[in-house]
Amino acid sequence: MPASVLALPMLGPDKSSLDLPVWAWWVTIGIAAAVLLFDIVMIARNPHVPSTKEVSIILSAYVGAAILFGLGMWWLEGGKLAGEFFAGWLTEYSLSVDNLFIFILIMASFAVPQRYQQTALMWGIIIAIVLRGIFIWLGAAAIARFSWVFYIFGAFLIYTAIKLAFQGESDDDEYEESWFVRWMKRTFPSTDEWSTKLITKENGRRVMTPMLIVVMALGTTDLLFALDSIPAIYGLTNEPYIVLVANLFALMGLRQLYFLLGGLLKKLVYLSIGLAVLLAFIGVKLLLHALHENELPFINGGNQVHVPEIPITVSLGAIVVILGVTTIASLWKSRRDARLGISQD
Repeated sequence: MPASVLALPMLGPDKSSLDLPVWAWWVTIGIAAAVLLFDIVMIARNPHVPSTKEVSIILSAYVGAAILFGLGMWWLEGGKLAGEFFAGWLTEYSLSVDNLFIFILIMASFAVPQRYQQTALMWGIIIAIVLRGIFIWLGAAAIARFSWVFYIFGAFLIYTAIKLAFQGESDDDEYEESWFVRWMKRTFPSTDEWSTKLITKENGRRVMTPMLIVVMALGTTDLLFALDSIPAIYGLTNEPYIVLVANLFALMGLRQLYFLLGGLLKKLVYLSIGLAVLLAFIGVKLLLHALHENELPFINGGNQVHVPEIPITVSLGAIVVILGVTTIASLWKSRRDARLGISQD
């Protein structure tokens, strides 16, 4: 047998950009759609409160698939793009955890029965994926045409980080319905009877179910979070495909994360501060990237100033450290407060 057959395949070259055929995009979207459709059918057939074992297995499968995807990208495309995927995925996942606070409040505000919460989350996540897909496309188009958009993204993330750091948990105490949800309630007839259906018939006419109202509340609320997360991940990679896949992996495991974490979210007392530091770091990275891409002769007496960029390895390491310190510090404080009898509410 030839030695070349026995030899291990070489790692792919360390590429700086992806050059994917159109079919790769459609295959990715098709797989995601098939998984979501399977979830919808299974949940609709058997609405129930998932056990810890059930959500742990499914969440582990999603996380494992994301890790395998990143390793496959490292094998085929090199470490740079794989690092961008892992950094983007971790950032989107951590920002999605913050979404769960609002999701819990929405469920409580609309008094969603526990057996129907999976269905509501599933439809809400689908709406979020569609809306984020539009945001990803718009972001890619803006970046391709206007290099100065990085200044806007960077400044917006730093502004959001400062706002998040100072507001802390104050906005998580109650949920305020969006204008869109209030408009739906005023405009369309509805019923108070819960079911897995979004539209049903009552007295011979079609009416909205509470499920549809909750689903729209979840989907439109995630749209507000996308205003932060999409610029954040574009600060880590310029590849729309990586942005899309990182968001898919983050959102598709969000339903299981909702049931698995539950009360644990209250123990992440420093989550807002950690996310603020993370967004500020990425905002600075975006500004440095924008300065790196543009000549700045006005700063140094007419000579061009070379502004260094933050490598993706440094970004990935910083993200892991920020999230790790945030989690450890939060759990330490929660345990200390529990020993001292201090309530987390």
